[in-house]
Amino acid sequence: MKRILSGMQPTSQLHLGNYLGALKNWVAFQNDPQAECLYMVADLHAVTADYDAKAFPQAAREIAAAFIAAGIDPKKSSVFVQSSVPEHSQLMWMLATMAQMGKLERMTQFKDKAGKHKERAGLGLFAYPVLMAADILIYKATHVPVGEDQKQHLELTRDLAATFNTRYGMAFFPHPDPVITGPAPRVMSLRDGTQKMSKSADSDMTRINLTDDADLIAKKIRKAKTDPDPLPEQLKDLDGRPEALNLITLYAALADMEKEKVLVQFSGKQFSEFKPDFIDLAVDKLAPITGRMNVLLDDPAQIDAALHEGGEKARGLAGPVVKEAMQIMGFYA
Repeated sequence: MKRILSGMQPTSQLHLGNYLGALKNWVAFQNDPQAECLYMVADLHAVTADYDAKAFPQAAREIAAAFIAAGIDPKKSSVFVQSSVPEHSQLMWMLATMAQMGKLERMTQFKDKAGKHKERAGLGLFAYPVLMAADILIYKATHVPVGEDQKQHLELTRDLAATFNTRYGMAFFPHPDPVITGPAPRVMSLRDGTQKMSKSADSDMTRINLTDDADLIAKKIRKAKTDPDPLPEQLKDLDGRPEALNLITLYAALADMEKEKVLVQFSGKQFSEFKPDFIDLAVDKLAPITGRMNVLLDDPAQIDAALHEGGEKARGLAGPVVKEAMQIMGFYA
């Protein structure tokens, strides 16, 4: 059996990149009879940056609603809030005693987020990868769907698992494998094909949110940056055309097609001919998710019940792992 763990922060609205790069694949994983899936709202990670404490509980509900609306079934997968399983924080401290400062300082994401003022960065941001390792190892996850920008963190997870196993002379923690799947593991901005689509981008026009209605989806696609050249017949001819490649990649991912087949369909056409078909496809795929999200958010008790049940399942798995890890480390327990 595979055990799969992944999560998203409740920092702002989820967008097309989150759906294509993660949620769509999560649904496929939960339908694998050989896989046990856990999907968390990563609120402990979210507080490493500025956030609105009053809006935080509702933000967690909105992320959970997006999970379920996209097709995650709480009866098949455990959907839970990270902070409702305190064992995450407990194991994080235990692993932190084995994490090397030098490795944490080399984490690309820390350097990017801390910028030139890393001396003023919080410990939470610095130790973020150790908490991520605890998230994974607390469930002895074997496979972790991650974006390309998270692969370095997963390597640290594997290193910490190896350190624990070597120090205490037993194969207690597995070495989880990264899973980067689908035709669009890295979705780029609608306004700049060299930049990743991001929840934190200043302009809402750079992304398609899962809460956008059909009219807004259409507007954003019509205004998406392109170039004046027609679409080519071969994928290699999109080299040096990042915006064109991004739109073809998005179309292919939504249509479950290979990018090469999309080009066969549209080769020789201008983007003025391509975009109407892209709009129809995007609305057809995303509007049902938006509708289901709205229904769920109108009944928060339903979301809370799913999160409570998922949290109980998660704690049932995490508790024994922490207890055994403590015993191995020699704690009085």
